[in-house]
Amino acid sequence: MKNSSIVSEIVNTLPQKPGVYQFINNTGEIIYVGKAKNLRKRVVSYFNATEQQSYKHSALVNKIVDIRYVIVESESDALLLENNLIKENQPRYNILLKDDKTYPWICIKNEHFPRVFSTRNYIADGSEYFGPYTSGLMVKTLLELIRQLYKLRTCNLLLCEEHITKNKYKRCLEFQLGNCKAPCEGLQDEADYNQSIQQIREILKGNLHSVIKHLNDLMDNYSRTMRFEEAEIVKNKIVVLEKFRGKSTIVNPKINDVDIFSMIDEKDRSYVNFLKVVQGAIVQAHNVEVIKRIDEKKDEVLISVIYDLRRRFKSRAGEVVVPFKPAIGMDEVKFTVPMRGDKLKLLDLSMRNAASYRADRLTSRAEEPRVEREDRLLTQLKADLRLQKLPDLIECFDNSNIQGANPVASCVVFKAGKPLKSAYRHFNIKSVSGPNDFASMEEIIFRRYKRVQEENGLIPDLIIIDGGKGQLSAAVKSLKILGIYGKTSVIGIAKRLEEIYTPEDPIPLYINKNSISLRFIQRVRDEAHRFGVTFHRLKRSHSQLDSIFDHIPGIGDKTRDKILRIESDISKLKTMNLEELTRKFGKREATSLYRYFSKN
Repeated sequence: MKNSSIVSEIVNTLPQKPGVYQFINNTGEIIYVGKAKNLRKRVVSYFNATEQQSYKHSALVNKIVDIRYVIVESESDALLLENNLIKENQPRYNILLKDDKTYPWICIKNEHFPRVFSTRNYIADGSEYFGPYTSGLMVKTLLELIRQLYKLRTCNLLLCEEHITKNKYKRCLEFQLGNCKAPCEGLQDEADYNQSIQQIREILKGNLHSVIKHLNDLMDNYSRTMRFEEAEIVKNKIVVLEKFRGKSTIVNPKINDVDIFSMIDEKDRSYVNFLKVVQGAIVQAHNVEVIKRIDEKKDEVLISVIYDLRRRFKSRAGEVVVPFKPAIGMDEVKFTVPMRGDKLKLLDLSMRNAASYRADRLTSRAEEPRVEREDRLLTQLKADLRLQKLPDLIECFDNSNIQGANPVASCVVFKAGKPLKSAYRHFNIKSVSGPNDFASMEEIIFRRYKRVQEENGLIPDLIIIDGGKGQLSAAVKSLKILGIYGKTSVIGIAKRLEEIYTPEDPIPLYINKNSISLRFIQRVRDEAHRFGVTFHRLKRSHSQLDSIFDHIPGIGDKTRDKILRIESDISKLKTMNLEELTRKFGKREATSLYRYFSKN
C-alpha cells in the first residue's frame, strides 16, 4: 500500500466509537466523508486490499495522506454530521445526487394577516414554507383550492393595528370582487383571519380530516342558530375538500404520516423513489438518481438519500417504509419492511415509480443511434485534424474581458462528443493586468494542467484554443513548461475566418466549411465563449453592485450580502420608500439605504 506507514499510525489511534471520518489528499482537500458505527473498523476496511476492489476505490485510497475524525454520541448524529460536511465540502468521491432543480414552495408569510403564495426562494424570515412540491400543477391546484375556500388578501400592505385604526389604507378591487374581506379597513379582525390560516396550515400538511371535522361542527352550529346562509357556505367548502380528498386517497386512510422509499440499485448508479403519505393520501412524490463514486453499499446510499430528502421536504414522519432496513438507524424514526397489507402495496407502487424513472433516465442518457452518430463525428474529427487517436476527451479555453476589466477565462469539457458540464471550470485571471489575451491564455493553461498533474487527472486527447496563432503559441508555451506538449493534440480556431491552426505551422489547416468536424469545433468554441461571457457578466454585475454599496455608510459586507439575497435589483431599491425598506431589511439598514438613494 502506497501510504501504509502514515495510515497505520493514524488508524491505531482511531477509537471504536460512532463518528465521522474525512480523507485528506496531499493538497489538504477533503476528498471523502463517511460515517461509521465503529470508526476504527470502518476506516481499516478501506486499506485491506482485495481483488474485488474497483479502480475508483484504489484511486481514492492512493490519494489519502491524512485522516480526520469526529466522535459523536449516536449513529443518527453521525448521519447528520456527515450530511452537513458533504454539503459544505462537496468531496469528489462521495455519492452525487442528480437533482439540481429548484422546486416551488407554498409560503404563509410571517406578517399581520399573512399572505399565502407560491415561491421558489426559501428565505429564513420566520415565514412557514410547505413543500417543496415537485409538481407545479399540484401547487396551482392547492392555491386554487385555498382561494376557493378562504378570502385572503393578496396585497403587500403593512396591516398593523396602528395603520388600520388610522385609516391609512382603502379597500381595493379584490374586495369589490368578493375575494377579500378588506382587513385593511378593519372589516375583518385578525383573529377571524387567523382561523382561516390555521385551517390552511392543516390542508397543506395533508390533515384534511381535522379541517373537515371543524367545518362540520361549524356548519351544525350555524344550522342550530338558524344561520342557514352561512351554513350553506361552509357546506360548499366541505364538498370541495371531500372531492379533493377523494381524488388523492388510494389506500387505507388509517395510514397516517408515513414516508415510503424504494430503491433500484446497480453497480454505478441507484434510483430512489420517495412518496409521502398522510391519512391514506399521497401528498408528495419525488425521484432521485444517485451516482456512486467508490462502490458504496446499497444501505449506505439509501440512508443518505432518506436523510437528504426528509430534510429537504421537511418530513417529520415517525415511520419510514423501506425495502430493507439500513445498517444505520435514525433517532425517532421507525423503519418498517412490510410483508403484506396496504403498506406493501404502497412500497410496490413506489418501486414501479422508481423503475419508470430509471427507464426514462436510461432513454435520455444513451440512445444507440446517437452513440453511432457521435462515433462517426469523432472518427471524422480525427481524420480532419490528423490526430494520432480518437479525441474522446476534449477541452476548450476562452478569455473574456472588456478593456481589461474583470478578466476571466473559461474551460468547457466534451466527453464522447457531448458536453460534460460538471467538469466545466471558470478562472479569474490573477497574474495579468490589462487586456493581454496572450498572457491570460498562458496563465490559465498552466494553472489548469498543473492541477491536473497534481491530482493525477486525465490529460485531454484534444485541446482547443479560442484564438489564432498568438493565443495558440501562448498555450503551447505553458504545455512545454509542464512537459505535456506532445502528449496531447492542440489547435487554435481564429475568430475572423474560422481558420484552424496547429503549432509550428504558420499555414492554417484546411477543413471543408460544410464538414461536421468544423461545425463541431465551432460548437465547442461557442459553448466556451457562452460559459465565459456568463461568468464575466456576473462578475461585472457584482463589481458594480459592490461599488454602490461601498459608498453607503453603515452597510458592510455581511449586510450587503443580506440585502442582495432579499432584493438583488438596485433599481427597485431606489424606488422604495422608507416604510417598504424597513419592512424588508430592518430599521437600521433601511435608514442607511433611504438616505443614500434620496441624495443620489
